[in-house]
Amino acid sequence: NEKHEVVLSQADAEKKIKKLGGYNKLYRIKFEADYLEKLVWEGARKRYLTDRPDLTAGADIASIKAALTDEQRERIIFELHTIKTMGFPGYFLIVADYIRGAREELGVSVGPGRGSAAGSVVAYCLWITDIDPLRYDLLFERFLNPDRISLPDIDVDFDDAGRGRVLDWITDKYGKEKVAHIITYGTMATKSAIADVGRVEKIDLPTVNKLKEYIPDRGFPDNIKDEKGKSPKVNLVNCYKYIPELKHIMEDPGNDELKDMLTYAAELEDTNRQVGIHACGVIIGADDLTNIAPVCTIYDKESKQDVLVTQYDGHVVETVGLIKMDFLGLKNLTIIKNAIQMIKKNHGVEIDIDHIPIDDEATYKLFCEGNTVGTFQFESAGMQKYLRELEPHVFEDLIAMNALYRPGPMDYIPDFIDRKQGRKPIEYDIPCMEKYLKDTYGITVYQEQVMLLSRLLAGFTRGESDVLRKAMGKKQKDKLDKLKPKFIKGGEERGHDSKTLEKIWSDWEAFASYAFNKSHATCYSWVAYQTAYLKANYPSEYMAAVLSRSGDVDKMTKFMDECKAIGVKVMGPDINESFKSFSANKEGIIRFGLNGIKGFGSNSVDAIIAEREKNGPFKDVYDVVERVNLSACNRRAIEALALSGAFDSFGVPREAFFEKNTKGEDFSEVLVRYGQQYQLDKSSQVNSLFGDMMDSFTSKPPIPKAEPWPNMEKLSRERDLVGIYLSAHPLDPFFMEMKFGCTSTIKNFVETGESHLGHEYVLGGVVTDYVERPTKRGNNCGILKIEDKTGSVEFVLFDKVFTEYRNYCIPGTAIAVRCKYEMSHYNNKVSLRVSSIAFLKDLKGKMVQNIIINLNEKQLQFGSLMLEQLKAESDTKCGLIFKIHDLETNRYVEMKSKFRIPLTREFIEQLDELGIKYKVEV
Repeated sequence: NEKHEVVLSQADAEKKIKKLGGYNKLYRIKFEADYLEKLVWEGARKRYLTDRPDLTAGADIASIKAALTDEQRERIIFELHTIKTMGFPGYFLIVADYIRGAREELGVSVGPGRGSAAGSVVAYCLWITDIDPLRYDLLFERFLNPDRISLPDIDVDFDDAGRGRVLDWITDKYGKEKVAHIITYGTMATKSAIADVGRVEKIDLPTVNKLKEYIPDRGFPDNIKDEKGKSPKVNLVNCYKYIPELKHIMEDPGNDELKDMLTYAAELEDTNRQVGIHACGVIIGADDLTNIAPVCTIYDKESKQDVLVTQYDGHVVETVGLIKMDFLGLKNLTIIKNAIQMIKKNHGVEIDIDHIPIDDEATYKLFCEGNTVGTFQFESAGMQKYLRELEPHVFEDLIAMNALYRPGPMDYIPDFIDRKQGRKPIEYDIPCMEKYLKDTYGITVYQEQVMLLSRLLAGFTRGESDVLRKAMGKKQKDKLDKLKPKFIKGGEERGHDSKTLEKIWSDWEAFASYAFNKSHATCYSWVAYQTAYLKANYPSEYMAAVLSRSGDVDKMTKFMDECKAIGVKVMGPDINESFKSFSANKEGIIRFGLNGIKGFGSNSVDAIIAEREKNGPFKDVYDVVERVNLSACNRRAIEALALSGAFDSFGVPREAFFEKNTKGEDFSEVLVRYGQQYQLDKSSQVNSLFGDMMDSFTSKPPIPKAEPWPNMEKLSRERDLVGIYLSAHPLDPFFMEMKFGCTSTIKNFVETGESHLGHEYVLGGVVTDYVERPTKRGNNCGILKIEDKTGSVEFVLFDKVFTEYRNYCIPGTAIAVRCKYEMSHYNNKVSLRVSSIAFLKDLKGKMVQNIIINLNEKQLQFGSLMLEQLKAESDTKCGLIFKIHDLETNRYVEMKSKFRIPLTREFIEQLDELGIKYKVEV
């Protein structure tokens, strides 16, 4: 055992050795375990004994052991012994090795850990994980339990840009023949089986599509149950049994063709259809993998090359003695890494993200205010709401919220918040339970708490507590029935009341299936804290990194709105300030990346940045074409830069680049030709004996005067190039109409509209597309698409609405659409119907009737400030009503202005910023 006492008989020892693989395997494990032990004690010195300068590198193990606390020393000894007797020291050595290689040799960011592995002090001392398990009561047996034999599973997060380099490093180190990815098999789904057989059997497409419509997408209706009273699995056999239309086809003798098709489809259903590569699983073998498992090669889209894969999938591969290691890419690590690089460049500050202060005031202020958009795992609207109510000020609160915010345990969040805020008492069924429930205000939130309390209250062993955790989590009644008497008896022997123990057991049974793995919650809460720290202290650099990894236009728009909300300015691309992706300058302004401009290739981007880095910023548009390699940055690229606003800082209007001269040539064409001639002349001078005495005879073409484009055309061209409106938005002039005249944003409408059948909506947006098509009845209909700042939606205009409002549907026009979801008379399906359309410009100043501002007596000083603000000019004028709340008497005094006052966007935003409640009557 871990105390070096002989605890097995010779016969039992021989059985153990045989189970481990024989004496040779035993000796190998022994050597690996000795080396692992050496590394772990040295790691423990670095982790726990930083205040002992006398214990330097090379200190003997006995001195290190003596300097550690009893808890630290005993935990390390226990873990090392468990790892050795289970035969896994080599596994830990390999994982520690490639994590070290990633950090030290490749400069790849590695996550703090994930899953149960974070409960291991050995992993912490090897830098496999970066969270101290002892500080947060994380348990090793949640990860490896001698009573529950299972292979270790250490999932590792790398920054997604570096994951591929780590895999290459491993392949080079261990050998191509010993490293392989894991195959995945895609199976034939129900609907695809029907489609494929229908194609082969040459059944017409409308018939096949009609049959596919009968297959439920999300399970059978609640009223359909099988013989055991459960909802049947959705497959073709059950569909033939429970869906009348399909049942009729299978039983009707006149439907032989369709019957054959469906019979073949049922046979093909769930068979393997195609192969792929496991998203993160990798095998590292001790020997040539072809001696252990069949392998093949599959083309990998990520690395763009053929990679070796095992033909056993993830469910089978471990049964032949191979261990799967998971290499995951986490984009938030890339975001953190990029933000740190920008911070160093702009501020000269080198941030060690793994050692930032855990009590940073600005970070907790950000969490308390719910300003978590763009942070890791805490950015949903629901989470923001709960954070504002909770007001977290310690890291443990974040861990608990991470664990609770998921279906099921979410119901316990209000009680958790009430206890934290003192609205409810924090109570413990037995006083000693405070030791493990104090951080969660008396509520059992984590699986680890159940395990620790079962040991404390009833004397469960480490192994038994883990069995209890698993049985409760999976509701394994037979195991629970065996463990309950032991819990009650053990508790009574320790002086606890049986009724109280019964109550605790019942509470655990009710919540334990929801209880979360604290190890995982702690690790990911630490990544969340790191992202929040950067956002709170370096918002420009952090949000620039977030925007660079946003992925799609919707997310980009959301993050740009967040930048505006926190006072960070986002500007379009600039020839002198922009890099490949979004970047923040020293003034805290975020610039759009050059890579984001459509029609502007990576070669053009590289040519511009390389020239700028080498010879300094460009002085004007002539300087650009004189210096940049024009074979990489051609006329099309110059036009793309102009249209996106990258030359705006030179004072040249965008339209000037497209003004034609007397020969019918655009200025962009003339400008590029000038640059080519200039560079040719310069090259000739360099090659001439008298080059330094010659001047270029190429004259600069004058910038033509051009008729200014309408603002909408300018914005539309900008949007075509970068995917979003940057310098302004066509809906900006209609702030009041959009905020108060429209009943919903398009995003909210799309997500929830159909659930509000019959409810009328008013949606505002810019027309982005409109086409007219013939209907089945021979009439025409119009397909209209509009978008606001949150998303887009499509309408179909029929009959009278089509005739009356088709002229409103001009792309680029700002309109308001009145619509509702209603049941169609033709096919008994829900459809979206438009009742009227209006131009937003015609509604300006006509929608707002009154603004009612609620103030209590402590906020009266804001009254004069607001009245001063209301001297501004505005198209919108409305009545002003102050509602004053006397806190002592709990009465309201209402004061109404005699005059209609101007209402501006700035004023509304000021009310929101000050947190003053108001209501607008429309």
